[in-house]
Amino acid sequence: MIAIIGHLFDPLTLAAMLGGIALVALFQNGVGAVGRAMVALHPLMTADPARDRDAARAAMLKIDQVAQLRGLSCTDRVKTANPFLTEAARKLANSERADMFELWAAQALADRAQRHGAVHKAWLSIADAAPALGMAGTIIGLVGMFAAMDDPAALGPAMALALLTTFYGVVIANLLAAPIAARLSDLSERELAWQREVADRMLGIARRENAPVRRAAIREVA
Repeated sequence: MIAIIGHLFDPLTLAAMLGGIALVALFQNGVGAVGRAMVALHPLMTADPARDRDAARAAMLKIDQVAQLRGLSCTDRVKTANPFLTEAARKLANSERADMFELWAAQALADRAQRHGAVHKAWLSIADAAPALGMAGTIIGLVGMFAAMDDPAALGPAMALALLTTFYGVVIANLLAAPIAARLSDLSERELAWQREVADRMLGIARRENAPVRRAAIREVA
């Protein structure tokens, strides 16, 4: 069994497969998206949207209290560990009108969703390219076999190439790229869900705190 497993590892064939897959992914998605797809491997293992959601809800209680006691301009004094929540609190404190914060939140969430989608697409393109390149390697191996029918010693390496490329393509697509894409998609949906919740609550706070200002302005005009 160990000897068979040892035969499954061919550094040159694997390197050729990985290089071909990388080129296909780069052509389809661009350098930026592929780079972010590689960087996303870290949060893939460490991200916890449920923990971030609970921390954000706790922070929102503090932000709401600060807004009621000291006004919107002080909401950015609530310290949080999450970059999105910190930026949202800063925008809330610096937005003169609720609609300004609403516009920022909508654009920020849309941009974030677009970046997440590009990373997900990059991993899906890897999952699609791996079997196709594996099949191409299989065809090359079969051609090599037929071309060397009069040389029995050359049949083995050609057959190994044909089978190994298919094997690598299946493994890379179904055991690596596709599960990574599915996991990142799930993390993205859960992250964006609590961030939309935060944005909606902050918008509600902004509208509530700006309401007395609008009423006072209306009375002055009247």
